[in-house]
Amino acid sequence: MNFTNKNINFSYDNLGIIASSLCMIHCIGTPFLFLAKACSTTCCADAPLWWKAIDYVFLIVSFFAIYFIAKKSSNNTINFIFWFFWGLLAITIFNETLGLFALPKNFIYIPAFSIIVLHIYNIKYCKCDDEKLCCTTS
Repeated sequence: MNFTNKNINFSYDNLGIIASSLCMIHCIGTPFLFLAKACSTTCCADAPLWWKAIDYVFLIVSFFAIYFIAKKSSNNTINFIFWFFWGLLAITIFNETLGLFALPKNFIYIPAFSIIVLHIYNIKYCKCDDEKLCCTTS
């Protein structure tokens, strides 16, 4: 789904790619940022609340990006895969906050990277500008 203005071409797939990419950068950068902080001070090596809240901002943005894509797409398989990986991302983020069960620290990259790949696939193959070009296989 695209919204076009004279100077702006907005796509929920682009929004999803940006949000997922920033999420991955955030996740990759966190250990380095707090390792440096822990080395410089002996207390408070845990991430501040505002830094942990960024995970939920990315989760909400990606929810709306996927929601509007799924609403427009007629490919039920792609919709299911989008929601599956979003759910996996949400469970991973909630688990990281609450510590319900043990997951490898790098596990979060699997759903985040998968969502990026799905958005790229959706941009390339699921254009609905014309019904003939739309991703309509179910």
